[in-house]
Amino acid sequence: MIVLAANPCAPSPACHVERVSKFGESPLYDGRQSVTALAVARGSQRLLTSLGRSCVCELPLPSGRRADLVALADDGEIWIVEVKSSVADFRADQKWQDYRMHCDRLLFATAADVPRHIFPDDAGLIVADEFGADLVREPPEHRLHAATRKTMLLLFARAAAHRLQRLADPHGPYAAEV
Repeated sequence: MIVLAANPCAPSPACHVERVSKFGESPLYDGRQSVTALAVARGSQRLLTSLGRSCVCELPLPSGRRADLVALADDGEIWIVEVKSSVADFRADQKWQDYRMHCDRLLFATAADVPRHIFPDDAGLIVADEFGADLVREPPEHRLHAATRKTMLLLFARAAAHRLQRLADPHGPYAAEV
């Protein structure tokens, strides 16, 4: 069983209960995401899966940053999707600029009520809700260096494997942060 931490930013315990009941015991939820961000992430993952990509959420990167979603295609192409749930969220967090060095294509994912013009033109754009998403702007390609690709593929594979192990054996000797 995954234990969910209370969100210190939530206005009340009811908000936490709403998140748990709405999204179940989601591995995406660690107390930092809003209900909107969780919905956008879920819909974006559904879109990426329909496009033939496998996803890992909240993947720690070699730079020390953490990518909201990392998607891997059959040919090894790597996309990073940065979830932004509001204009304030976009303006408050500019770490996404560092993500380009870890992917072939960078995208933003947001809710339908967030103005699209705030997002940079040199990144893809997904508009999502909890049920699905649309790719409204294709992400431009900037190919990774071979050594960086290998590092990212290994990070992706190890994170996915550790998370599966933790689901199968939640009390096992696995790292708490994967």
